[in-house]
Amino acid sequence: MTIIVTGAAGFVGANLVKALNERGETDIVAVDNLTRADKFRNLVDCDISDYLDKTDFIERMARREFGKVRAVFHEGACSDTMETDGRYMMENNFRYTRALLDSCLAQAVPLLYASSAAVYGGSDTFVESREYEQPLNVYGYSKFLFDQVVRRLTRNAGGKLPSQVVGFRYFNVYGPREAHKERMASVAFHNFNQFRSEGKVKLFGEYGGYAAGQQSRDFVSVEDVVKVNLHFFDHPEQSGIFNLGSGRAQPFNDVAMAVVNTLRGVQGMPAMPLEALVRDGLIEYIPFPDALRGKYQCFTQADIGQLRAAGYDAPFLSVAQGVERYCHWLLSK
Repeated sequence: MTIIVTGAAGFVGANLVKALNERGETDIVAVDNLTRADKFRNLVDCDISDYLDKTDFIERMARREFGKVRAVFHEGACSDTMETDGRYMMENNFRYTRALLDSCLAQAVPLLYASSAAVYGGSDTFVESREYEQPLNVYGYSKFLFDQVVRRLTRNAGGKLPSQVVGFRYFNVYGPREAHKERMASVAFHNFNQFRSEGKVKLFGEYGGYAAGQQSRDFVSVEDVVKVNLHFFDHPEQSGIFNLGSGRAQPFNDVAMAVVNTLRGVQGMPAMPLEALVRDGLIEYIPFPDALRGKYQCFTQADIGQLRAAGYDAPFLSVAQGVERYCHWLLSK
């Protein structure tokens, strides 16, 4: 039976397709918008059975043209937090996903979809509960609003929806197949390229009560994101909305250190502590930009209690582990 992955040529979507292939799954319909044609490179080493444009797919899904579908992994969305066209964002992220949900429920097809930690916005508590959800931009609002639809339908159905519906609130994901995201790519990706081009990594200086480079985020490897998705794919009896982060907040200094020391290591040079990297100018702090003051999250950390309670007990990669692996992958390309 067919598995459908939307946003299949994107970051998380392409990694999911590759992981499904490694399980022997090749009857995969890849759905995406290839207006940005360079994204096709993410699927070159993957096996799929068909490709559809996102606009064609939603109508064909409603007409039940795919027969019995095993599951839909819905990763397609506009993820640009700086996007100001609210009409486009709501149509692309909310209305489209709502139409897909209706089709999946009508056909009893499991739906595993990408939500976002952006739903928390201005909050300092990252728990899957309505009182902590304060989106600060229309991207976060589009994800927040769809999560509310899922909650309401689940509540009205007494927790017994016709099929599995799982939302994953992704935190700061990094890893292979994200180059097409350009400025929206991860900190690790930008640190890697900056160090190779300039011989240093630049981080924000002191801000928000945090010392230079100590602003912290929950950085999660796309390897772990894929593993969590596949865990729920294997357990279709489980539904809900779950934070998907490592459960650890680590400073930007840690990411920069992992990048610099990995790239030094491949040249046969020893790892250096943060103080030495700063002293030797390999990590440099720049003044915090005025344009971001009051609009910047200095700290995020996923509460993964509900994820663990749902039975996902595998460890998450630390920044040191995940970023080192990612840098070696980037070097191999």
